[in-house]
Amino acid sequence: MESTTSEILFDGAPFLRVYKDGRVERLVGTQIVSPGIDPKTNVESKDVLYSQETGQSVRLYIPKNVSSTQKLPLLVYFHGGGFCIETAFSPTYHSYLNSLVAEANVIAVSVDYRRAPEHPIPVAYDDSWAALKWVASHYSGNGPEEWLNCYVDFDKVYLSGDSAGANIAHHIAIKIGKEMLDGVNLVGIVLAHPYFWGKEPVGDEIKDPAVRAKMEEFWRLASPTTNGSDDPWINPIDNQSLVSLGCSRVLVCVAEKDILRHRGWYYCEKLKKCGWGGEVEMMEAQGEDHVFHLLKPTCKNAVAKLKKVAAFMNQDKA
Repeated sequence: MESTTSEILFDGAPFLRVYKDGRVERLVGTQIVSPGIDPKTNVESKDVLYSQETGQSVRLYIPKNVSSTQKLPLLVYFHGGGFCIETAFSPTYHSYLNSLVAEANVIAVSVDYRRAPEHPIPVAYDDSWAALKWVASHYSGNGPEEWLNCYVDFDKVYLSGDSAGANIAHHIAIKIGKEMLDGVNLVGIVLAHPYFWGKEPVGDEIKDPAVRAKMEEFWRLASPTTNGSDDPWINPIDNQSLVSLGCSRVLVCVAEKDILRHRGWYYCEKLKKCGWGGEVEMMEAQGEDHVFHLLKPTCKNAVAKLKKVAAFMNQDKA
C-alpha cells in the first residue's frame, strides 16, 4: 500500500506536485544564483532583507557607472510562477534583471515573496506591499540601504512583473492609487503576459471546459479560500477597481500563442473605457508563447521586448 508521503494530492507537472502529507515538490525554478557583478553587463547586485518578521529579501541591481549626482529611475519587479514556483534569485530572473537594468539604465529591486500553497493568497500581495514600503522608506535618503538612498530618483518609480508577477504589479498599483504611499511617485507599470482569468471566456479565449477547469484548479491551489475564477485577485478587470490605478502609464505585453493573451487585450480595452485617464500601450509578440522572453532571451522578439520596456521607462528622456 502506497504511503501518504508519496500519494499525490495535486499533480501540477511540469511545474509542481503537492502530496497528501502536505509536502510540495517544485519541479522547476528551484535553482538559485548568487548576486555580484555580472560579467556580461557589469550590472552589480546584492540581496537585502526587507522584512525581519518573515525573513524575506529583495535582490537589488545597479548599472555600471552609477552616480549619486545623477539619480536613476527605479523598477520594482515581481517574478512570475503562478504564485507557487520560482524566486527572485533564480538564474532566469537574475539574468533578465541584469539585462534590463543594463539596457534601461535604471535601479531595480527584484522582490522575493512567500509562495503558495504553503503561504496562500493574499500572502504574495502582502509581502510585495511590505517590500515596496521598505523601498519607500529610503526616499528621504535615510533608509537602511545605501544604494537606494544614493542612486534612486523616487519621482520615477515603475512596477513590473511577468505572469503572476504582473498580476501582483497591477494590484500593488491599485493599492497605491487608493491608499497612496509616501516617497513613491508611481509613473507606470509594465505587465508581461499578465495572469488574469475569469469564469467566462473573453474574445477568442479558449472555451474547452477541461482546460478552463485546470486553470481554475491551479488558481485554487494558490488561493484555497477563493470563490473561483471571478475572484477579484485573479479577475480584477472591472471598472470600479481599474479607475483607481495609481499611475499614468501602462504597457501590457502579450504573446500570440499564450493562453492568457486575450485577457491582456481585454485588460487594455477595459482600462481605456473605465475613466482612468492614463496612457495604455500594447505590445504583442507574434508566434511566441507564455514568458518566451525569459526562456529565449536572445531571440529577436525577446530583444525587441527588452528594448520596448527599457524605452518605456526612459520616455521622459526622449
